[in-house]
Amino acid sequence: MEWEAPALVLSATPYGEGSAIVHVLTGEYGLYHGLARGGSSRRGRPVWQTGNLVRARWSARLSEQLGGMTAETVHASGARLLDHPLPLAMLASLCALADGSLPEREPHPAIFQGLTSLLARISLDPQWAVDAAMPEIVRWELLLLSELGFGLDLGQCALGGGQDDLAWVSPRTGRAVSDARAGEWRARLLPLPAFVLHPEQTGTPGDWYDGLCLSGHFLRRDAFGQRHRPLPEARIRLADRIARLADVVPPDEATGENSPQPD
Repeated sequence: MEWEAPALVLSATPYGEGSAIVHVLTGEYGLYHGLARGGSSRRGRPVWQTGNLVRARWSARLSEQLGGMTAETVHASGARLLDHPLPLAMLASLCALADGSLPEREPHPAIFQGLTSLLARISLDPQWAVDAAMPEIVRWELLLLSELGFGLDLGQCALGGGQDDLAWVSPRTGRAVSDARAGEWRARLLPLPAFVLHPEQTGTPGDWYDGLCLSGHFLRRDAFGQRHRPLPEARIRLADRIARLADVVPPDEATGENSPQPD
């Protein structure tokens, strides 16, 4: 049993003397775990750095075994961002979300392609990441929810069916609500930033923050809650960074703690 394919390194955990348990994401085979001999050694660590695009090869005697993993670096994303804290936090959050939510060995080519494109652009242009990557990240998080079967219904207002003035989302149903019909429920709803529905818009740090609160609420409740896991620390740290840029206090949806449960 074996395969060879382009893969993104999502995580690498030291194992034994010099080896590592690595998690990689491929377009064709999905999320795979494997034992990389020498993966935590001085020579192996740069290859298995989170966010790297590699040419990976997995092999095992039986399909249900952990198997061994080897790889050659194609693009070292993480090493390019060591002096760029916010883009590095973006990379860490994206990889942690994919690693913690995707089922093992189930292909999700759209997630792989979107993540590969995002990580490449963030690492090649850190200034673009600082200025304009957050809307792309929020949209990728919403795509992740959709691929996992928890997609939001943002096409029309849940209270009237119209498509205009959509500004809120129900934290219970994931359906959009127009500003005009929010009424007395407004305080219980999650803001819907315009850039989510209009990709040509980039928004402000406050909008990015609202976007993270929106996707974060459903990631915590559905994608990770269904697996009895907390939202990854890397995702929480990214939300905190954006909160500081927006000069606001992180809400519960972004941190994944004590989220509101409307009636």
